[in-house]
Amino acid sequence: MQSHLISICSWSLRPRSPDMLVFDLQKCGIANVQLALVPLTESENWSNCKSILRDASIKIVSGMFEPVGEDYTTLETIAKTGGVRQDASWQKTLERSKASAVIASDLGLSLVTFHAGFLPHNSCQERTKMLDRLVQIADIFANNEITIAFETGQETAEVLSGVLEELSHPYIGVNFDPANMILYGQGDPVAAIKRLSPWVRQVHIKDAIAPLVTGTWGTEVVVGMGDVDWAQFIPAIPCGVNLVVEREAGENRIEDIQLAISYLKEQVC
Repeated sequence: MQSHLISICSWSLRPRSPDMLVFDLQKCGIANVQLALVPLTESENWSNCKSILRDASIKIVSGMFEPVGEDYTTLETIAKTGGVRQDASWQKTLERSKASAVIASDLGLSLVTFHAGFLPHNSCQERTKMLDRLVQIADIFANNEITIAFETGQETAEVLSGVLEELSHPYIGVNFDPANMILYGQGDPVAAIKRLSPWVRQVHIKDAIAPLVTGTWGTEVVVGMGDVDWAQFIPAIPCGVNLVVEREAGENRIEDIQLAISYLKEQVC
């Protein structure tokens, strides 16, 4: 279990600058981070991020970029706007991916994650379009020897594994998030990670409670208080894959992340 490096998603801490990110990481007692890349490409506040993190001995284990125009208000809105689905924002997403690839290469990263979008399970024009766009993004990052990894949750493991087999791209993998499987109502995280194991490049440590009504959101909770069966899930994580704590709800992020890290260390030791 010592082969799993524990990190934190930078956006979970909601920092307004690299200095704030360093401060919060130090409060959490972790010197490893998955870094949101869009601020580095679109905000002057983050122009000196590389040097600040280096001087603080913070290791960037991976990056993340967000496709343009995603709307997480409801399941319906994110189904329409998530990932690479939207025609209206596709060119901006493509340009953002190019800028993110340049930044990721400069930071020396080998992995960048993002949501591909709700991938259709049947062959259709929409599926063909989305897969073509995902290959375009993969090739952009591959030119910099960077693997991209799709976030799980917006489709079942069966659908995602079918897409990955069809794409058969050496620079495409999976960022597995067990809570997302529950939040979106897309199946058991333990069975899903076993199905997707050949492609798993990173795991987000996040917990959730399943929705009471089909078609609505589940509820994100502190790690160890939700429906993820961590005793079964953690042994199913491929050896050597980094574990990145993510917290996207609640107003006590640092405390919640500290609890997650403590819980995780108890489980893996």
